[in-house]
Amino acid sequence: MIENLILGAGISGLAANYALKSKGLLSAIVEKDADYGGLCGSFEINGFRFDRFVHLCFTKSDIVNDIFGQASNNILSHKPEAYNVYKGMWIKHPAQNNLFPLSEEEKKLIINDFLNRKSPDTSNIKNYEDWLRIQFGDYFAEHFPMVYTRKYWMKEARELRTEWVGQRIYQPSVEEVIKGSKTADTPNTYYAKEMRYPRKGGYKQFLKVLAESADIRYNKEVNEIEPLLKKISFSDGTSVEYNRLISSLPLTEMVKLVKNTPDDVKAAADKLECTCGYHVSIALKTMNIPPYLWWYIYDEDNLASRVYSPSLKSPDNAPEGCSSLQMEVYCKQGEFTEEVIKDRTVGKLIERGFIKEEDIMFIHLGFEKYANVIFTEPIYEARKIVRDYLALVGIETIGRFGEWDYLWSDQSLLSGLKIK
Repeated sequence: MIENLILGAGISGLAANYALKSKGLLSAIVEKDADYGGLCGSFEINGFRFDRFVHLCFTKSDIVNDIFGQASNNILSHKPEAYNVYKGMWIKHPAQNNLFPLSEEEKKLIINDFLNRKSPDTSNIKNYEDWLRIQFGDYFAEHFPMVYTRKYWMKEARELRTEWVGQRIYQPSVEEVIKGSKTADTPNTYYAKEMRYPRKGGYKQFLKVLAESADIRYNKEVNEIEPLLKKISFSDGTSVEYNRLISSLPLTEMVKLVKNTPDDVKAAADKLECTCGYHVSIALKTMNIPPYLWWYIYDEDNLASRVYSPSLKSPDNAPEGCSSLQMEVYCKQGEFTEEVIKDRTVGKLIERGFIKEEDIMFIHLGFEKYANVIFTEPIYEARKIVRDYLALVGIETIGRFGEWDYLWSDQSLLSGLKIK
């Protein structure tokens, strides 16, 4: 019998264990992989270290900073100076108030639309596309965020709700838009002022203190949960009984694992959507790469939505004299062949002159089944039905996919720490 059993050794599962231990309560974590970290984990190939998608810390939470600081006493600080690629041009981020590199014709179209925007009457906003057109005008909305939405969210903007936006998208004044069209000398308006990253060990290093204090049982994939018996069976043929169950697994997986889940709960889970996709990791035998920590790609001929440099996050992520990039492609598994993905990501960087083919040491493709929650119309009602049912049968849900919310890594950690 395990008193407190936690499913998943990602950041929220580790945090839940940490919270329980701080109260003197014993717990164990079962993890289907051979290592901890989940999406905050990393992998190494020939001296190159890559995170599973881009991760940087910009939390303002004292408790998160304390935990991360205990795990890594050597933390690098970066200014969040991101850029965008549009028609092969580099545009400072966010693009809406940094239009300077564009042609005079495009600037005029964007500014005129911006000046002639409809009154921001929230009652007229039915979806994310409406929100974008009201905030930025038609031309900018259609050529920038609506394009990016298709690449990053795997949806058209009109299919998304708006509650997730928050402070994530900067809404400039008319004066800022006009000034940014005339000069490249504009202030940084990114929502975070500092990005932090461990000098050694990758982003996963931040979780070291959480993991060291945990009883993690690896290679334990859940096969079935019987809440009435408080018993879990694993794919390796073993089983365990528990008194309390805390899950960071995706809600869509949980309804399949829990025995005798009602049909209406399964139907609600079927309405929950998320992105999945590939990280395309590139090792280079040169340090001659774009100098930007991360950048967004608006050009639709390139499948990647974002690119970042692990070696710029920390030089320890690559051998001396080398560098690295990682690109994010959101699509269904098998939608493109590996060759097509490489050609329309790495190949596009070569085509634009951002890197040279002869400098590439290797390319690695990794697939993640769960990346981000998608805020389609049914999300709130559907996730409530699923979470309420799981709570009814004694299963507490935490983390990005347990709460089914757009949680950053620090928010996922805090989600786990809320366990009492």
